[in-house]
Amino acid sequence: GGTGIDPTGVLFALGAGACWALYIVFGQRAGADHGAQAVALGSVIASIIVVPVGVVAAGSALLSLEALPYGLAIALLSTALPYTLEMIALTKLPARTFGVLMSIEPAFGALAGWTMLQERLAAGQWAAIILIILASIGTTWTATAQRQSPVPMPE
Repeated sequence: GGTGIDPTGVLFALGAGACWALYIVFGQRAGADHGAQAVALGSVIASIIVVPVGVVAAGSALLSLEALPYGLAIALLSTALPYTLEMIALTKLPARTFGVLMSIEPAFGALAGWTMLQERLAAGQWAAIILIILASIGTTWTATAQRQSPVPMPE
């Protein structure tokens, strides 16, 4: 097994974090300016780039009528609906609150693996999931309390 920290992994993690931060900043701006249309435009651009690669890799089976309903269901449930909801949330939540709430996704992925695939989670993984969920609750609660607290009147 590994005995140290892999510098390549650290660079990839830092790059992923930077991309996540850019997504939040630019997503807020795009959502405020264009709403759900930003998701539609992004999906069209992504499709133009990815579908030809998929056709080359999978052949014409990717474009068969039998695969079409599955492809549409996957597109709706894994892309259109989640990203539209994220765009709505981005326009309504502070960036730091949204960022913490986004950290729940891997925790729910781990929980899905545990419940649906019977994957085993180590004690440290369970602790991380609990801490992520507690941080999400705390940041949402704090953001809500800050919005609801009255602004003092100048004397």
